[in-house]
Amino acid sequence: MDSASQQRRVPDIDIQRIREMIPHRYPFLMIDRVVEIVPNESAVGIKNVSINEPYFAGHFPQRPVMPGVLIIEAMAQTAAVLVVQTIGKEAEGKLVYFTNVENARFRRPVFPGDTLRVHVQKQRNRLSVWKFSAEALVEGRVVAEATYAAMLMDA
Repeated sequence: MDSASQQRRVPDIDIQRIREMIPHRYPFLMIDRVVEIVPNESAVGIKNVSINEPYFAGHFPQRPVMPGVLIIEAMAQTAAVLVVQTIGKEAEGKLVYFTNVENARFRRPVFPGDTLRVHVQKQRNRLSVWKFSAEALVEGRVVAEATYAAMLMDA
């Protein structure tokens, strides 16, 4: 992070603030905290993966693995927090819909007990459409990556 980005960095965003910023709720809220955020640039979201997540009952009971699509959703939710932080209060509670997902790669499984760190980088935005690249890591190792676009819409 360059010094200009460091100066624009805002404090961590906890779960209460995330719930004010984006409309997702349990069991579909896929981030617990945003620990690094530079408005209009990047964010790092945290998901503490717990065996209590409802999807583990069926995916897979003998060897629980976080579904890849939910890792992508954690990327989207981290990006949504970045968008709201960038735009301001008028964007709070708006929906961020995927318009496409490209080059999604799943490198290794994510298990209960893992801490998922989701690194999101804004590539560009035009009007209400935003494009991002993201990596999800566990213990510093990439577990998934994707580029995707989303559109901000009224709820």
